[in-house]
Amino acid sequence: MAEIFRPALDLGGTVSGEHGVGLLKRPWLAAEHGAAALAVQRRIKDALDPAGILNPGKAV
Repeated sequence: MAEIFRPALDLGGTVSGEHGVGLLKRPWLAAEHGAAALAVQRRIKDALDPAGILNPGKAV
């Protein structure tokens, strides 16, 4: 995966695609967006889904 995603990110690309970010791409989100952006996304998700029932166990 690193052989694909590292060059893509270095060239200004993204790890997301037509269907979003799957479990294989999840580790690359921080490399693309940074830890602070992921923390904001998590806080929004937690506010909208406090019980954690929507798509449990996924990135966001």
